[in-house]
Amino acid sequence: MELVKKIESNRTLQYIIGLGCIFLVSLVCFLFINIIGYHVVALILLLAVSVLAMFLETFPIVIVAVVSALIWNFLFIQPRSTFSITTPEDALLFLMYFVIAVMNGVFTSRIRKVEAVARQRKEKEKTLQLYSTMLNSLSHELKTPIATIIGAVDTLKMNSGEISEDSKTELYSEIDVAGNRLHRQVNNLLSMSRLESDIFRLQLDWYDIQDIIHTVMLNNLKDTHEINLLASEEISLFRIDGPLIEQVVHNIVHNALEYTPAGSVINISVTFEGGHLIIKICDNGPGFPEDKLEQVFEKFYRLPKTATGGTGLGLSIAKGFTKAHNGTIKLENLPSGGAKFTITIPAETSRLTTRHDE
Repeated sequence: MELVKKIESNRTLQYIIGLGCIFLVSLVCFLFINIIGYHVVALILLLAVSVLAMFLETFPIVIVAVVSALIWNFLFIQPRSTFSITTPEDALLFLMYFVIAVMNGVFTSRIRKVEAVARQRKEKEKTLQLYSTMLNSLSHELKTPIATIIGAVDTLKMNSGEISEDSKTELYSEIDVAGNRLHRQVNNLLSMSRLESDIFRLQLDWYDIQDIIHTVMLNNLKDTHEINLLASEEISLFRIDGPLIEQVVHNIVHNALEYTPAGSVINISVTFEGGHLIIKICDNGPGFPEDKLEQVFEKFYRLPKTATGGTGLGLSIAKGFTKAHNGTIKLENLPSGGAKFTITIPAETSRLTTRHDE
C-alpha cells in the first residue's frame, strides 16, 4: 500500500515504472515471437497497458500506450526493425491497436480517479459520522458527571452546617464516582488520539506482568464482583510498553465489571508460549451476541439495549494498543457461558531467579 501511494505521488517514478514494464514485456515477447506471433504480442502489450493504467496518471499512461504501439510496430510487425508498414491489414491493425491502447489507458486511469474521489467522499462521510457519534456520546458522558459534581459541591456549600455526616459521605462518594468517570473518559480520548497520531511510538522496557495486573485489580475493586489472577508464582519480566498493556487489561476488566451481573467472577491468566505473552480474561456473565464479536472493537460501538454510560472506546483502544505491539486480541464466548478475551503479544522475556538478578 505504501509503495502504491509512493508511485501515485511521484510522476517521474510513474514514467520509469511504466516504460520499464513495457520494455521488459516487449523483450520477453521478442524472445518468443516465432512461437506466439505478433497478433498475440499486441494482446499482451494491451494487457500490460491496462494493468499499468491502474497505478499511473493519465498523461504517463498515454505516453506508455504510445510507446507500446511504436515498439509493437518496430519489433514485431513486418518488416521488423523499421517503422514502415507494408500491408493495409497491418496498417489497420496498428491503427486499431494505437487507438485501443490510448483509450483503454485513459479510461482506466479516469475510472480509477473517479473511484478514488468516491472513496475519499465515503471516508469523509464516515469520519463525520464518527465525530457526530463521538460528540453525541460525549455530550452525555461528560455532562452527566460534571452536573453531578457541580450539584454535590453546591449542596455542600449551601447547607454545610445542616447536612448529616452520612449525607456528606454520600455526596463525597458521588463526587468521587463522577470524577473517576470523567478521568476515564478523558484518558480514553487521549489514548485514541495517540493511536491515530503519526508520532505514536512504543516505550519498551522490562515490566513485571503480574505487578501490572495486580495494579489493574486494585483499581477495579468492587464488592459485587470477584477478580482472580491465575499465574505462576515465578516472577516474569517482559519487554513491553507497560502502561499501554495495563490500559488494555484495565479496559477489558472494566468492561466486564460494567456489563456482567453482580456476583460474577473474572479470571485473569498469564502464560508465555512460543515467544508470546498470552493474557486471557474470562468472565461468567451473559457473553456477547455471536454476530457482534468483531463489531465490539469498532470505535464508538456499543451493543444495543445496553445500559447508558461509556463512549464505546474502551475495547477499540485495547485492540489498538495490542496491535501496536504487533499482537492480536480475540473475543469468543465460552461454552459454559461468559466471554473470553485472549491477548497475544510477541515479547522478550526474562526471569528473576537470584538476588543478584534482582
